[in-house]
Amino acid sequence: MATPRTVAFYTLGCKLNYSETSSIGRLFEDNGYTEVKFEDSANIYVINTCSVTDFADRKCRQIVRRALKFSPEAFVVVVGCYAQLKPEEIAEIPGVDLVLGAAEKFKILDYIDELSKAPDKGMVQAGAIQEANIFTNAFSFGDRTRSFLKVQDGCDYKCSFCTIPLARGKSRSDTVENVVENAKKIAEKGVKEIVLTGVNIGDFGNGTEVIEGVKPKKDALFIDLIKELDQVEGIERFRISSIEPNLLTDEIIEFVAQSGRFVPHFHIPLQSGNNKQLKMMRRRYKRELYADRIKKIKHLMPHCAIGVDVIVGFPGETEEDFLETYNFIKDLDITYLHVFTYSERANTLAAEMEGIIPVEERRRRNEMLRILSEKKKRAFYSQFLGRRREVLFEAHKDKTLMTGFTDNYLKVEAPIDPDLINKITTVQLMNIKDNGSIEVIVMDIPDTVFDYV
Repeated sequence: MATPRTVAFYTLGCKLNYSETSSIGRLFEDNGYTEVKFEDSANIYVINTCSVTDFADRKCRQIVRRALKFSPEAFVVVVGCYAQLKPEEIAEIPGVDLVLGAAEKFKILDYIDELSKAPDKGMVQAGAIQEANIFTNAFSFGDRTRSFLKVQDGCDYKCSFCTIPLARGKSRSDTVENVVENAKKIAEKGVKEIVLTGVNIGDFGNGTEVIEGVKPKKDALFIDLIKELDQVEGIERFRISSIEPNLLTDEIIEFVAQSGRFVPHFHIPLQSGNNKQLKMMRRRYKRELYADRIKKIKHLMPHCAIGVDVIVGFPGETEEDFLETYNFIKDLDITYLHVFTYSERANTLAAEMEGIIPVEERRRRNEMLRILSEKKKRAFYSQFLGRRREVLFEAHKDKTLMTGFTDNYLKVEAPIDPDLINKITTVQLMNIKDNGSIEVIVMDIPDTVFDYV
């Protein structure tokens, strides 16, 4: 049988997954394969999975069915966190031919030529998570004006609700030198913004390989990395995707505040505004430290956008606990929330805890915080109406429009102008549209004229 030569990808989950999918795609392209759109009847479909919630698991099954609808004879390969956590379960999904774990996914081409359509069950190549002990660099570009650049993988934290250490292994990092080289490669492609990604990027510097469970001594910290990246020519913006509050030091905040390339935008997981719950979650901080980090950022950068992750319905979360979280967040000077409804995950401490919250109650609490998030976001956006800021424009699915983000993560829309795609452009922020984006007027003025706050 001739080797299939077309491949399509579908990515679920985080920015880190997008960076890895892009790198896997380049492996295929370097070996003579042509990447096609998911709907274009590929010979091979690669599905990169997430497993943060049960929804991600169900979504994987849906995508397998979609792939086979477009191309019934295609080979279907599943990689990613779900593939590491439940490889045998995925192999039983009708149509799945190959499941690759965390240590095997970047060796995907070693298995492709061996593939045959699975009559009953797909082939599984997923070793113990301890085998995922080497850092494999990854970055995305091609279909975005932004690139997701992986700088760190794995996690040594043992949060009681989280399966990521089981899916990605121990914390390990790229070297500063290699990250800088990758940033330069991305710059050569004309990309204007890099988003630094990882599982726990504030823990950067743990070395590229974990040997017998022992990590080498750190020879660099995250602050060292961003100082070096700030010198890379050609990249106009660096954005930090997410960083733990206990690892977000004064030095990092102060550096971003004075940097010409690192933008005023942080995403800082909170999970709960109640110290009892934080302890049960095995988080490494109390709410007081979190509030201090927000205060520090806003003191130095009043215009900074701050995103927050929060979990509702964690075991033992009483109504009083939830309201304490709600009011804590309400009083914080933050921009938006990513609200997660707690779902039980196998092999986690939280799954064995007492005090299970009814699903409907979890959903009610989620909705309350979602509404609060919309109010926070609108209030933040409103501060900048009538002002000018810089936007990096990119294409919109509506061909008559273009969209983009300001440095401080205000989402804007404007009538399409192809000459402005992938360009930093000064705009005047006019009004908030029904879809939550800001309508803008493109300003024909020198780049040096601003009325920033």
